[in-house]
Amino acid sequence: MKLRKTIFFLMLFGISTVFIQCKDDDLIPIPDELVIPPPIELNLDPALVAEGKEIFRHDTFGSEAQWTDLLELDKAILGAANGGFGPGLDPTTALAVGLKVDAEVLPQAVVDGITDGSIDLTDPMTTVALLDLDAVVGVKGSFNENKKLTSVGITCALCHSTVDDSFTSGIGNRKDGWANTDLNVGAILGFVKNAPLADILSVDVETFNSVVNAWGPGRFAPTLLMDGKVTKPNGELATLVIPPAYGLQGITHETYTGWGEVSYWNRFIGVLVMGGQGNFSDQRLNDPEKFPLAVERGLFDVSVPVDMVDSKLEGLREYQLSILAPTPDPDSYDETSAIRGKILFEGKANCISCHSGRAFADNILHTPEEIGIDDFEAKRSPTEMYRTPPLRGVFVKSNGNGFFHDGRFATLNDVVIHYNDHFSLELSNQEQDDLVEYLKAL
Repeated sequence: MKLRKTIFFLMLFGISTVFIQCKDDDLIPIPDELVIPPPIELNLDPALVAEGKEIFRHDTFGSEAQWTDLLELDKAILGAANGGFGPGLDPTTALAVGLKVDAEVLPQAVVDGITDGSIDLTDPMTTVALLDLDAVVGVKGSFNENKKLTSVGITCALCHSTVDDSFTSGIGNRKDGWANTDLNVGAILGFVKNAPLADILSVDVETFNSVVNAWGPGRFAPTLLMDGKVTKPNGELATLVIPPAYGLQGITHETYTGWGEVSYWNRFIGVLVMGGQGNFSDQRLNDPEKFPLAVERGLFDVSVPVDMVDSKLEGLREYQLSILAPTPDPDSYDETSAIRGKILFEGKANCISCHSGRAFADNILHTPEEIGIDDFEAKRSPTEMYRTPPLRGVFVKSNGNGFFHDGRFATLNDVVIHYNDHFSLELSNQEQDDLVEYLKAL
């Protein structure tokens, strides 16, 4: 009898200990301060970074062959009144389609003229003058000895830089690496002599313009002229949100669907999209079912007499890797709520299982089923998968064109709701709000 009592009390003690331990695990201490790990530090070559900065901002890779010789952007800018065609591209219109002006290179006389109205912002020749000053971000004009515009090309900065609007809307200091969420690529494509592009898609110019003019700002379709897919199965336009080029430290999948590392994608965009003069080879594009137009155009193996891209890639990559993601204003989020959100991020919500490490990304490609979305854009890539996007600076997208590759979620709240449902996390409304505040703090 005495032995039975002893065993009973030992069992009771053990159960009580386990119960107390479980309760202690639930009572995780709440830190007094939000701690965000610093970004990954890379050992970059300062000379290469400086070289890459010039390339990023000013090198066209010989894209004048596409934008001048083929699409005649130079003449579209000039307008019929100045020896070109159409109405011309005056600064007011240029700013309206999302082009930006670098205020740092404007002479004081130009600043004064814009301020007092003596410089006509409705005259296309004012745009030409700004090109001569190399002040139009991402668009570079060439001039002869008589100061006549002879050609126009584009640079990386067209899509991946904006300005801080310190002078006025669309005019300010450069912010390299930031996606130009105002840039209406489709409107610009509709502005030039785009019959050659329409021909690739086997449509007339009117149909082509109706498509690209519907894209809207901050969106593009990098593989449209490779696979010919204008819309998704649900009828929505098949466009992507222009991504930022900052915060790539420690990231190995720089594109939404993991096409390749940063220099591969720079070459891909530089040659196949921007129209730069460079060699490019990727047999994955030699797929008549997935990329019929790429096969027809021979884009899987492009060879040119003089490669104007390859020698720029190392410096360009070095500069891109030097651009850190922006950090949020401490007043833009609730710190107490963000602290609770961090605990959820690393615990109950388990966001950290994919968004891990100082890069907040696992560098793993995931199936559409894993993340609970359709496979349309994944199927347009060789990998047929989606990357884990890095989260540093994700707050910027709140003022952009949405979250995920196609901007399908308008807010961070929508993203959290999606994953709460997809993974059956059973987060309360307060927990969802806390998680959003933490994401805003990254």
